[in-house]
Formats: sequence, structure tokens, C-alpha cells
Amino acid sequence: MKLLLAEDDAPIARAILRAFEREGLQTTWVTRGDAADEALRAAPFDLAVLDVGLPSLDGIEVLRRLRARRSRIPVLLLTARDEVQDRVLGLDAGADDYLVKPFDMLELEARVRALLRRGQPPAATPSVLRMGRLTQHEGEEAVRLDGELLDLSPREAGVLAVLLRRTGRVVSKSIVLQELASSDSSAMDLSDSTVEVIVHRLRRKLEGNGIEISTVRGFGYLLRSANA
Repeated sequence: MKLLLAEDDAPIARAILRAFEREGLQTTWVTRGDAADEALRAAPFDLAVLDVGLPSLDGIEVLRRLRARRSRIPVLLLTARDEVQDRVLGLDAGADDYLVKPFDMLELEARVRALLRRGQPPAATPSVLRMGRLTQHEGEEAVRLDGELLDLSPREAGVLAVLLRRTGRVVSKSIVLQELASSDSSAMDLSDSTVEVIVHRLRRKLEGNGIEISTVRGFGYLLRSANA
């Protein structure tokens, strides 16, 4: 497994490199945002760990550029900021996980393992879930519209997949969070308000495609045909 670590604090970076070495991970370390962006353009990685406060380009901008190139590699953000709006900003940019400094190295290792597992292809040919023009291969995160991959962040794809697996049924926010956490331990830190933000973005991206996400007040969300 090949990882990119973008961290300008040398003591923190060296501790992370030692931890990754124990895990048998091959890691490239850079200290600037422009170097991280260049590395992600030049070579394939299985996961990127980006500090938000990088010089030259911050981690959020590096992430935005990565997702603009339609790369879906897992990304873990490291930051000293612990405000809800900062987490939402990272999720909106396409982050898969968000870890606040200072953190326990064992937790970082666990989250990296979880993200790497998510990035592995399914072992068997999956069944296909369908709803109108939407399709999803069971066990995969990607969702397609008329066979074309939807331009979704990993979190958006995860929430839409939960709803797609329960087409025609009302799905509560707690079920959405439980489903996400079953394959991604970092989702345990997400809140109901974060789910609301993600669903709002999904509605905009599905608009005009014959599919909508309805809110059933007091119960949850319902994925259905826009003409129903």
C-alpha cells in the first residue's frame, strides 16, 4: 500500500511515519501543499493524509483539486481545528475522515486501516441495486446514473447508497449513521446535522434526473421517483 503524508510539523510527521512503517505501509512525505498536489498528480496512491494547515496550498485546497480530477482515493484530514463548520468544510471538499490534533497514534492507525479497507475492490461479483436511472453494485461505494459515475464525494456516495439499498422505505438519520459506521469507524463522529448537509447536497445533484429524496418529518428520508 502506498500512502502520501502531507504534514509540515516534523515531529508529528516522523511519529506518523514510524507508525505507518510498523503497519508495513510505503509512505511518501511532503511538507508543502503544492508538493502534495504535485505528488498526487504524478503517482497513484492508496490513501492520502493531509494536514489542513499546510504552507503554499492548504490541505483543503489540495483535496479540492484532487476531487476535481475525479480521484476517489480515500483522504484523511489532520487539523488543529475542532469546530463543526471546519468538519463540514472538510466533508464538503470530499474528505473521508477528519482527525483533530492532538490525536492518539493508535486511533490514527485504526482509521487508516479502515480507509484502506474501504478502498479495496470487492472480492466477488456484486449484485446490482437499481432505482429508476440509478444503479449501485452491492459492496461498492460508487453510484451511477444511466451508467455514468455520479460526481459525488465519498460521504455523499455513502449516504445515497444507504438510501438506495432501502428504496421505497423511510430511513432514519440514525440508520444512515449506523450504516456508514459499519464500514467506516470515523462516521461514528458524524452528527444528524452533518447528515442533513449531505442530503441537501445530494438533492441538488439529483435534481432533474427523475429521482428525489423526500423528508418524512419525524421519521427520516425516502428515496423515490420524482413523479411518484
